[in-house]
Amino acid sequence: MGLSGLLSGHRNSVQGSDFHNYTSWLKQYPSGLESFESIMKELPRKKIVVFLDYDGTLSPIVDDPDRAFMSPEVKEFVKLRNLHYAGSHGLDIMAPNSDNEANGVSYQPAKKFLPEIQQIKRALEEESRKIEGALVEDNTFCVSVHFRHVHEKDLAKLEKKVETVMENYPDFHVTQGKKVMEIRPTINWNKGHAMEYYLHTLGHNDTDDVVPLYIGDDQTDEDAFKVIQRKGQGIAILVASIPKHTNASYSLKDPSEVLAFLLRLARWRNSTSPSITTPSPNI
Repeated sequence: MGLSGLLSGHRNSVQGSDFHNYTSWLKQYPSGLESFESIMKELPRKKIVVFLDYDGTLSPIVDDPDRAFMSPEVKEFVKLRNLHYAGSHGLDIMAPNSDNEANGVSYQPAKKFLPEIQQIKRALEEESRKIEGALVEDNTFCVSVHFRHVHEKDLAKLEKKVETVMENYPDFHVTQGKKVMEIRPTINWNKGHAMEYYLHTLGHNDTDDVVPLYIGDDQTDEDAFKVIQRKGQGIAILVASIPKHTNASYSLKDPSEVLAFLLRLARWRNSTSPSITTPSPNI
């Protein structure tokens, strides 16, 4: 599983970011707002399929993940007829049916792991109970261990406890997000696969007339960015207020800039042709 050094790597990356200059970083990953016209000038006759992460993209990062709410403005924007949802890093998909309804066909490639996921959740809750600030979150197909409020001196202890639990579950792996460890089944599936699945389900997988636009802030969004980069078709935008390595081509600073970009995109598309699809604000 290779948990060793996971949290220490997190600490080093945070400290290392102090040596970077955000303005200089923006030269490599320019603002999607400032670059909007140049991004869109090649797309007036293409259909844009928008993919959006949730925490840190549509909503701010907050201490309690259960209180990661969208602003009223974002809620109003995402009240779209052709909006479709996915969760657990693309492991829980509600795809449209032939009538393009959100409550269409579900796809859950890790469904067989659900009993073990619940076992892992209970074991992690028990093991982390005495570590102040640790929070275990059930995301159905993913278990998250949040350490945002864990004292520095307890991080190694928490890491060890997670590692001990996971020794009993060889079919699972641990990855790092923003002050969180995420436990998922080890299957050949990630947000990049989920994006491709949606494009295929929507009938857009093999056409030059469709451009996927993916906006996300998390390390797991990089899998979708890599797909866009590999295909050489699409727009990948990282949401970040500090410099970081990414496979995206553009950046937005925070959820308020994401909303500004989406509103501008909607106005721009309405002035050209009504062809924006938003399949998944939480993959």
